Formats: sequence, structure tokens, C-alpha cells
Amino acid sequence: MEYQRISNSTVLVTGGAGFIGSNLCEDLLKNGNRVVCLDNLSTGNRENIVPFLELEAFTFIEGDICDLETCHSATKGVDYVLHQAALGSVPRSLNNPIATNEANISGFLNMLVAARDAKVKRFIYAASSSTYGDSKELPKVEDQIGMPLSPYAVTKYVNELYAHVFGLNYGMEIIGLRYFNVYGRRQSPNGAYAAVIPKFVQLFMDHESPTINGDGTNSRDFTYIDNVIQMNHLAATTTNQKAIGEVFNTAVGDRSTLNELVGHLKSLLAEFDAEIAKIEPKYGPERAGDIPHSLASVEKAKNLLGYQPTHNLELGLREAIAWYWDALK
Repeated sequence: MEYQRISNSTVLVTGGAGFIGSNLCEDLLKNGNRVVCLDNLSTGNRENIVPFLELEAFTFIEGDICDLETCHSATKGVDYVLHQAALGSVPRSLNNPIATNEANISGFLNMLVAARDAKVKRFIYAASSSTYGDSKELPKVEDQIGMPLSPYAVTKYVNELYAHVFGLNYGMEIIGLRYFNVYGRRQSPNGAYAAVIPKFVQLFMDHESPTINGDGTNSRDFTYIDNVIQMNHLAATTTNQKAIGEVFNTAVGDRSTLNELVGHLKSLLAEFDAEIAKIEPKYGPERAGDIPHSLASVEKAKNLLGYQPTHNLELGLREAIAWYWDALK
């Protein structure tokens, strides 16, 4: 699908060696941009950016957004900032709320200050569906949120408040993207805080049973990486002044239960290895801080940005699993 993209610009991607960040870097480079990648490699992976390191249009800064001087250095001469750097994961934030706060709030504030001082054209940042907290409304609509359920959710909500204040007081053009359960190529299955899709794919490929938290009826709006890339381009290039200073759900607008997800994974992986169809999941306790159901309304993004998601769950999983089969074997 054709849509307006960032081109012939210098773009800073924070967290650019991570899953989402490295996909953005790759796409920006394909569209003729100069890309600056800032990452401290705490959760990002150098392997994700190895193909770009030899390119003249790519600059890698190994540094931390918690250091203001590093942020100032990284934003020099930059047209757009796509801010992806954060300590993700609800369980991680429950285990270490201080580290989550430092990266996600202090680091975010450093980046806003640096972007303001560098007079960047526009600042696009990764917000989160965790901001909806205990709100039971479905679908989730941007202006109706509940109370946060985890330290991570608190930090991502504070990002939205800071973004509003910087837009108001410094005239910055800032747009937030509330990501809903993003998955796709380069998302790591490893580590204690790995996301559910790559983790389950790896277990199935190893002929092991994945453990579902709860009874499997919890549902999510699983969002393929290409939809996220589209939203970043649209937010950065929109000329619709009504979109500036806003936050947008970045999702498909459909939901699947964890039981349904497992069914999709088994059937798609069984095309590569028939034995996987026989593996049944196990069930464990609910996870603290989790919301039971997540479904986004994407009407605001469609109306103000012209967003049209290109990948539903089945199409996204088909592409992701083909990538994982090659990468994880």
C-alpha cells in the first residue's frame, strides 16, 4: 500500500537496535534517508543493525538516553526523532520500577529537551496501550483511559503528559503512538521478558509446550510491525494540524484470545514441521499487572492520518513465522 513516507531527511531513531527501532532504521534507509541510531544495547541487539553499519547513510551511537549530553549530540542536525528507546515489559517494571522510571521518564525528558534545543521538525514517540489501565471500555478510544496497573504503564502515561506540556509551552510538534502488542521480524524470543509470540514460536519449534498465563481467554490486538512502520511515517509527515499534539492507537482494530493465537501458531508452524500440530499448551496463573482484554479503535488514526492497516493477525503471523523459521533454526 502506498502512503506518505519520510524521505530525503535525517532521522534519529532512539532504541534503533531494538526490534521496532531496527525495523524503522531499515525502512528509513530504503527510502533514501540518513539515519542516526542511538542505543545503549541494554535490550537492543547489535546484530539487528549489522547490515546497516557499513552504509554511509547510517550512523550508530552507542549511548544512553539517560545522559543529556548524549541526547544533545544525537539530535544535532536531525529533522525527525522517532523515539523508541524504553525499558519495556510490565513484569520488568514490577521487578525494577526505579530502572523503568529512569529510562522511560528521565530518558524521555532528556530526549524532549534535546529535540527542543535542536529545533527538530517533529518528535514521534512510542506510547503504549498499557496507558488504558483498568478501563473496561472496548474498543479502547484515545481519550478514555483508566488508572494504570503497573509502573511501566505509569511511565508511558507520564510521557504523554510531558509531550503535551512541551507542545504547549515550546511549540514543538509532537505525536504519540500507543502501540498494541507489536510483533514481527527481529523480535527476540530470549530472556525473562520476551514477548509472547516469539517466545511461543521458539518453544513450538523446540517441541516444547508454551505456558499460557490464565485460561487463555485474555485477548489482545496483536499488531504486525509493518502497521507500526506505516504509523511512524504518517505521523512524521502529516500536514493535518489537527493531528499535532495528539496520541493515536497503533493497532489493527481486531482482537484474538491467547487460545486463538496458539491455534494460529500451531497451524502455521505445522506447515514447516507437522509434529508441532500435536503440541498442547500448558496453563499457569494470571500475570500481575496484566489487563484482561485489549482492542483498539483505529478510527482516529484513519480519520486524521489516513492510516490503513495492511496486516491482520493471520497475514502478519504468516510473514513473521517465515522469518522466524529461517532465523531460529
